[in-house]
Amino acid sequence: MDTPVDETTLGFESEGEDSEMSDEEIQEAFAKGLLKPGLNIPVEEPKKFVNNTVGMKQCLAEFRRGLPWVERLDLSNLPVPDIVAKAEGRLVPSDSEAVNAEDDFQREMYFYRQAQASVLEALPKLQKLNIPTKRPDDYFAELTKTDQHMQKIRKKLLIKQTAMEKSEKAKKLRELRKYGKKVQVEVLQKRQKEKKAMMSAVKKYQKGMTDKLDFLEGDEDKSKKGAGPSKAQMNKKGPNAKRKYKDKRFGFGGKKKGTKWNTKESHNDMSGFRPKVAHGKGGKTFGKGGKKGNKRPGKEARRKMKGRK
Repeated sequence: MDTPVDETTLGFESEGEDSEMSDEEIQEAFAKGLLKPGLNIPVEEPKKFVNNTVGMKQCLAEFRRGLPWVERLDLSNLPVPDIVAKAEGRLVPSDSEAVNAEDDFQREMYFYRQAQASVLEALPKLQKLNIPTKRPDDYFAELTKTDQHMQKIRKKLLIKQTAMEKSEKAKKLRELRKYGKKVQVEVLQKRQKEKKAMMSAVKKYQKGMTDKLDFLEGDEDKSKKGAGPSKAQMNKKGPNAKRKYKDKRFGFGGKKKGTKWNTKESHNDMSGFRPKVAHGKGGKTFGKGGKKGNKRPGKEARRKMKGRK
């Protein structure tokens, strides 16, 4: 059996202080057999639990004050029975020991039913003591958070709301662009279809397959009803009053191009020839040298006179 080692002989200090033995002293102690495996491992003493019943009762007596129940509002009760579980035929634990603490739903439902039982027990007591249990309409509770904190939250909410509004606006713009492109494509297709139909009608008219000119009026004249008669309808009814007046005053027109060309008969006709007029010896007044007295001003003078007007 190993003999106990005296810590004083090894140079160890009291418990709780560091050892200051040198390497030579440790080697010498190991050579003498004073150091053995396991002796330098600290052994923890078992923890002693003190059951101070007197002190606990004293603390409990200090907690107990002669206050009425209204000031304490303490209740000790079991949870109300789970009516839904009973209606469904499920097994409901009757006490807290049967509740599985790892089941979150079961644990929270137990707390909920216990709060229900406390409310059902406390409300009649408060009403019996004439204590109001409902919050008045003009009640304003003071917030536990500071105004600065609430301003930060409000700022974040406004930023989030603005971002959502921008996103919705961009989404609507994308939809409008898609709709605009769709309408534009439909309009272009409609125009191409109308152009194709008009070209087909023109080809038929040129080939003599039809004598109708309805395609010249266009869709706008066809769609506008009651906006007045078209040009084709006006021509069918006859000329208007202005045209009739001009026809009466100036005639009905006729061939105008080539009317002043000379012919053989007009060339040989000398009845209208007047030599005095032809050679400058007519009844007009002339100045010296046989020139006209009323001379026409030059081009530059005419331009200046026109500018004065």
